[in-house]
Amino acid sequence: MTRFVNLQCALLLLAVLPFAPTWTSQVSGVAATLRGVSAASDHVAWASGSGSTVLRTADGGETWQRIAVTTDRVDFRDVDAIDERTAYLLSIGSGPASRIYKTVDAGATWTLQVSNQDPKVFLDAMTFWDDAHGIVVGDSVDGQFYLLTTGDGGRTWSRVPPDVLPPALPNEGAFAASGTNIAVFGADAWVGTGAASTARVLHTRDRGHSWTVAETPLRSGPSAGIFSIAFRDARHGVVVGGDYTKEQDATDNVAVTSDGGATWSLVKDHGLSGFRSVVAYEPGAPATLVAVGPRGADWSTDDGHTWTGMEGPGFHTFSFSPTGRVGWAAGGRGALGRLDVR
Repeated sequence: MTRFVNLQCALLLLAVLPFAPTWTSQVSGVAATLRGVSAASDHVAWASGSGSTVLRTADGGETWQRIAVTTDRVDFRDVDAIDERTAYLLSIGSGPASRIYKTVDAGATWTLQVSNQDPKVFLDAMTFWDDAHGIVVGDSVDGQFYLLTTGDGGRTWSRVPPDVLPPALPNEGAFAASGTNIAVFGADAWVGTGAASTARVLHTRDRGHSWTVAETPLRSGPSAGIFSIAFRDARHGVVVGGDYTKEQDATDNVAVTSDGGATWSLVKDHGLSGFRSVVAYEPGAPATLVAVGPRGADWSTDDGHTWTGMEGPGFHTFSFSPTGRVGWAAGGRGALGRLDVR
C-alpha cells in the first residue's frame, strides 16, 4: 500500500512540474562567433556573426546552409526574420561598417538598405513591430542617442530626432552582444542601455515619436549594464545583463517591471546563475522565460521573479520560434543549439 501511495505521489509531482527544456547541439560548419539568431518557424531559422557569416536552416537545424551576402568582411551581429523568406541583417562597426541588408527570397539576393558614412555612428541592434515598421539602436553620438526607424519595410530609414529623446549619459550606448537590447509590443518599444554610470531603459509608446527614460538597478559601468530586454505585454518585462568581463558573476544582473518599464525591481533571491546576454519570453506561455549567456542558461516560470539553472552549454544569443515549441541559440566558434520546450 505504501509503495502504491508513493507511486501516486510521484506521478502527481510529475504532472504539476513544468516540462524541462532540453538542448541539442547542432553542426554549423563554421568557426565564426555567432551573435545573431532568429527563428522564423519551427523549421526555419537564421544565424549570423563574424566574418560576414550568415546561416539558414529549413529543416529544424538538421542542416545549416551558409549564405553569401557581401564580399566585404563585416560582423553581422543581428539578424531578424520576418517570415521564412524575409530577413534583415545588421553589421556593426564605425562608419561604413555599420550596415543593414534585407532579403525577401530566403537569402538568394540581398538589398543594402543602410550604408552608414558617419564615422561617429556605430549600430548595435534592431527589431521589428511588423513587416513594415522597424527600429535600430546605435551608440550615442555627441551626447545624443542614435536611433533609426522605418515604416516602409526598410526602403527608407530615418533618424529619430534627438530633441524627442532624453540626453545620453557619458559613454552610454547599447551592447552589440545578442541583438536583443530592443523589445517591442503593440506601438511600444523599449531600449536597454549600458556602459555608463547607470543602466537605463528608453521607452516609446508611439513607435518612436516621443520617448521617456527610466533608471534600473542593474550593475553598471564601462563593461556592464543591460544586455537584453524582453516584454510579454505592455506592462510586464525583464532586463538581464551584468558585467561581460565577469561571466560567472551573478551580482545585480536581472530586474523586472510590471508597470511598462517606469520602475524596475532587482531580483536578488533565486536569480540568474551568471552574466546573461539574452532573455526571451516563451510564446504561448506568458510567464515563462529563458536567459542565456556564454557560461550557461536559466529558466523562469513566474515572470522572472525566480530562476532555475539549466543543464547544457552556454551561448551568446537565443530566439524562440513563433509557436514557442522550439528555439535556437548561437555562440562562439560556430556553436548552435536547439532548445525543445514541449
